Amino acid sequence: MLTSPQGRTTLSPHSNSYSGMGDVLAGRRKQSILVVEDNPVNAALMKEMLVSRGYPTVAVQSAAAAEAEIRREAPDLILLDVVMPGKSGYELCRELKDDPTTRLIPIVMITGLSAREDRLQGIEAGADDFLTKPISPEELFARVSSLLKLKEFTDELETADSVLCTLGLSVEARDPYTEGHCERLARNAMDLGRFLGVEEDSVIALQRGGFLHDLGKIAVPDEILKKGSDLTPAEWEIMKRHPVTGEAICRPLKSLRLVLPIIRHHHEHSDGSGYPDGLRQSEIPLLPRILQVVDIYDALRTARPYKPALGHEQAAVTMRAEARSGLWDQELVAEFFAMLDQRRQVA
Repeated sequence: MLTSPQGRTTLSPHSNSYSGMGDVLAGRRKQSILVVEDNPVNAALMKEMLVSRGYPTVAVQSAAAAEAEIRREAPDLILLDVVMPGKSGYELCRELKDDPTTRLIPIVMITGLSAREDRLQGIEAGADDFLTKPISPEELFARVSSLLKLKEFTDELETADSVLCTLGLSVEARDPYTEGHCERLARNAMDLGRFLGVEEDSVIALQRGGFLHDLGKIAVPDEILKKGSDLTPAEWEIMKRHPVTGEAICRPLKSLRLVLPIIRHHHEHSDGSGYPDGLRQSEIPLLPRILQVVDIYDALRTARPYKPALGHEQAAVTMRAEARSGLWDQELVAEFFAMLDQRRQVA
């Protein structure tokens, strides 16, 4: 091990455990690492060690520089020193884990502190792992390898989510009269969720639900899907299966667990007349009730072969009347139009 002029312990660049190693990521996308360490000697040595293992690595010496680098290009792993001038590693970790765009990046807190309270503080900040100075190269590479595998798996799940959302858009594309419906639904559902103050995980679920709610229609024949109205009883039974079919398609992905109720229950009615389960009022989970409000509004405002598009005021009158009759959640309908009124005043 080396000691810096400031008396802080650094990593040894002469360890046989990393010298002469080949590119362990040959044939795969090289996963990048961001080192955040205010000691320039430590930062340079960690970067040298990681680069020797084939990891593209950027080293910065402050939280502010780290934030700029993350905005430029998000890394696959962050090695984050705890004690830095300005914003501490704990503070930066907490902010990154609270941000939906960065919360899935694994963060390893690097500290010379060994007290139990310090680790608890790191856990509370959302750290995924810890390294204690002085760091052995063997331990560093083991933690890096393990967490990068986890990040790769997470990225694969996100890719699967994206594929399903694209599939949802392909279902929409089968009907020329619903063009842009999913994107409008995703945007308005997110906005209403935030207006209501639901947690960010639920806001993301509402966005995904906007794209995936009608995924099960992939199993509905075109002659039924494009008919639009006047379905026969047999055709209507086929159409009513699509929420269950969509739920079954998405169920294997644990990352969509909050979306599954949206897919299954967005056609339920507060009076129990909906499908597939005939749920009533509060039996219908909140997120499906949120999505169905924005879904109905978009349907009323869109022209279809069997009906003209309604204006905003007409749609509001219709939805409020339907809510009073027992179809929709009256409170959510009121909140939705309060949100739209607020949006129009700002515009």
